[in-house]
Amino acid sequence: MSAAASLRRIGVPRLILHASVLVICIIWLIPTLGILVTSFRDAGQITSSGWWTALTGAAETSAARLGDPASARQDGPNYIISGSVFDGGDVKSGSVVAFGTRVAAPTEFEAGKEADLGDGEKLTVNTDGSYSYVKSGPFDDKRGKRIYLSITQPPNFTLNNYRTVLTSAGIGQSFINSLTVAIPATIIPILIAAFAAYALSWMQFPGRSLIIALVVGLIVVPLQMTLIPLLTLYNDIGNLFGVSSRSYVGIWLAHAAFGMPLAIYLLRNYIAGLPKEIIESARVDGASDFEIFVKIVLPLSFPALASFSIFQFLWTWNDLLVAMVFLGTGKDQLVLTGSLNALLGSMGGKWEILTASAFITIIVPIIVFFALQRYLVRGLLAGSVKGG
Repeated sequence: MSAAASLRRIGVPRLILHASVLVICIIWLIPTLGILVTSFRDAGQITSSGWWTALTGAAETSAARLGDPASARQDGPNYIISGSVFDGGDVKSGSVVAFGTRVAAPTEFEAGKEADLGDGEKLTVNTDGSYSYVKSGPFDDKRGKRIYLSITQPPNFTLNNYRTVLTSAGIGQSFINSLTVAIPATIIPILIAAFAAYALSWMQFPGRSLIIALVVGLIVVPLQMTLIPLLTLYNDIGNLFGVSSRSYVGIWLAHAAFGMPLAIYLLRNYIAGLPKEIIESARVDGASDFEIFVKIVLPLSFPALASFSIFQFLWTWNDLLVAMVFLGTGKDQLVLTGSLNALLGSMGGKWEILTASAFITIIVPIIVFFALQRYLVRGLLAGSVKGG
């Protein structure tokens, strides 16, 4: 089949749509790839070049001092100082590509070629770091001449950034705290909302339509409006029973309450779209509502459950405001987003630490999304054609 025939079969509109989606996906993936590559790079290379040059090496500017004038040897009318700019360990080894005598122009002269510095001085710096500094008379300086080098470093990848983040930066404990918050805060609303969604779909009782409308209305209520009243209620209950109001149980219930309206709405749309004949046949066979829910509805509703699990887990994992209000900001209670926010203030210039922390923060949501993404569209489109 020719390319023209394939194009006619696919259709120009669909081809444009697929190309647009591909471009959007690439644009979204570029920052993630940049974070991943930067998190494995050496700090010096991060400051000297972009992450897209990670595989080709990086050019760094370093300052070096030539040998002491007292070490000069006479060769006819000239005096010569020779050596290597890498002697002494002050300059990282690499390949010298250019050099200069002014900090504003470190690439003024090409490596391997003789540079005329004036006043009878000539300097040659080779790519391996060896140099020859020649003057037509004795050297008058008390110290070695300072020069500036542009040195190409080979690619340098390291796991030290992640080691630092997981140990000294305290991200390891925050990672455990985030898992402790996110997993129960995802499971609890799913369990409650699944029962409610079944009741609102297949059980007849007075006020059912009013409850459905109330659930839809609660979806649009900003959670910020409820933070102060809910925290006040938590404090009153804590004072009544003599326990701390800031605990994991408190934040689990808060996240469950905030996620419940959306969970009931999504699950109700899906469960209401299940074949009516299956439910009626089960009732004719004498199955109770609980048996129908557990043995029939739940297995068939897995796409909707997976869709909401993705949304709820991402919401609780990336949350900062609710965690700070209902859990606290202590070192033992701080979640990953809180630790990352603290690192922005204490290590604002250490990009190797920030990117490693950021990638640790996003790796779990990425795994969850790709594990359940095949059910996402099916769950979101549930009930869009017909309802119960």
